[in-house]
Amino acid sequence: MTGRDVLMTIGDFSRASRLSAKALRFYHDKGVLAPASVDPDNGYRLYAVEQIADAQVIRALRDLDVPLGEIRDVLSAPDATTRAAVLAVHADRLEGQLRRTRESLGTLRRMLTSPPPDVAISYRQQPATTALGIERVIDRSDLGEWFRAGMAELRQTAGSLVGAGPYSGLWSTELFVDGRGPAALYVPVADDDQAVGRGNVRPIQVPAAQLAVATSVGPDENVAAAYAALGGHVARHELGIDAPIRESYLRGLPGDPDAVVEIGWPIFRIAR
Repeated sequence: MTGRDVLMTIGDFSRASRLSAKALRFYHDKGVLAPASVDPDNGYRLYAVEQIADAQVIRALRDLDVPLGEIRDVLSAPDATTRAAVLAVHADRLEGQLRRTRESLGTLRRMLTSPPPDVAISYRQQPATTALGIERVIDRSDLGEWFRAGMAELRQTAGSLVGAGPYSGLWSTELFVDGRGPAALYVPVADDDQAVGRGNVRPIQVPAAQLAVATSVGPDENVAAAYAALGGHVARHELGIDAPIRESYLRGLPGDPDAVVEIGWPIFRIAR
C-alpha cells in the first residue's frame, strides 16, 4: 500500500502534524487544507499521509501570523519549484517586518533611556513655486511604499534638471487625522520651461506659506521629536492653519541613519 493510499483519522493526523483537531476543522472550513476524504454518513475527516507536509507548512506560517489567504497561495502552487518561489517572497516580506520590528524596538529603547534631542525652531516665508511633482490621495498605511516608489520615479524624471530647491513632500491634515488624504512629492524647478511631466510626474504649483521650521538630523525618532517640538511650539506661541505639513529632504531620505529632514509647519504668524 502506498502513502497515497493510506488515510489517517483526524486524531492520528493531528498528532503527526501537531495541529489540533479544532484547527484542522477550521482550515478545512476555510478552504486551506481539505481532508483527502470525508465519510458521507458520519462526517469523519480522513487525511492522506502526504498531507502532513502541507500541515507542517500551515503551522509554520501561522506561527509567523501569515494570513490564511497567503497560505492558500503557497499550498495551491502547482509544483515544488513554484511553491518554493512563493515561500521565498513571503520569507522576504517577513524578514522585512522583523527588521522593522527590531528598528522600532531600538527606537523605543532609545526613547526610554535617552532625553529627546534639542530642537531649534525658526521661521520662514516660503514663496509660491513651480515644481515637478507626483500628487495622490493615499492611505497612511501605504505611505512608505508610495513614498519610495514616487521618489524613485520623481528622481528618474527630474534628476537631470537644475533644481531650485530640495526634494520635498506635502502631507495633508486628512492624512494624519483620518488616515487617508492628499499627499505630494515634488522638486522645485529653476525655470518654468523645465516643468515637463512624464508618467505620474506633472508640473504642480506649490503655494506660498508661512512656516515654523525644525530640522531633524539622524534616524526616524529624531523626525518624530522634531514633529513633537514643532506641534508644541505652534500650540503655545503661534496660530496653526489647516494646510499641508512640508518636509524637505536636505540629505538622504527618512529612515537613513544620517538623513537631514527639514519640517515646515504652516502658521499664521502675528507680527511681533
